[in-house]
Amino acid sequence: MSRASGTPPPVSGLPADVVDRIDSWVVAAYPHEACGLLIGTRRPDDGGSDVVDAFHARNLNEERPGDRYQLDPVDHFAAEGQARAAGLEVIGVWHSHPDHPAQPSETDRSAAWEGWSYLIMSVTPEGVTETRSWRLRGEAFIEEVIEP
Repeated sequence: MSRASGTPPPVSGLPADVVDRIDSWVVAAYPHEACGLLIGTRRPDDGGSDVVDAFHARNLNEERPGDRYQLDPVDHFAAEGQARAAGLEVIGVWHSHPDHPAQPSETDRSAAWEGWSYLIMSVTPEGVTETRSWRLRGEAFIEEVIEP
């Protein structure tokens, strides 16, 4: 979960209203993980991305819903369609870590796609306590700078 020295972190634009909606889904799902997709655009000038919307997906993981998620493929397909209809694309995944830090796990890394943003919210009974974004580069995650 480090980055090469001298390599600037990717930047992700994330509007407050989108964060508020995701936070509400995360809190409602607690103590289970909530998940969904980030819809937006990629910035060719700096390698960053801009989130325009978020799509809530069902977590199909029934064996370990408190610390694992499995995006419903039907919801993923619907998010892709919604993005295309708006002239956008799916640019990442958001999910919660109930009672754990907003850092990617080895399970997150093994399922990650390079170039996508992975927005993780730490949630406790008191609500969302931390929001961080990560991007896989090679075999390691680097943290993205989140800008409103």
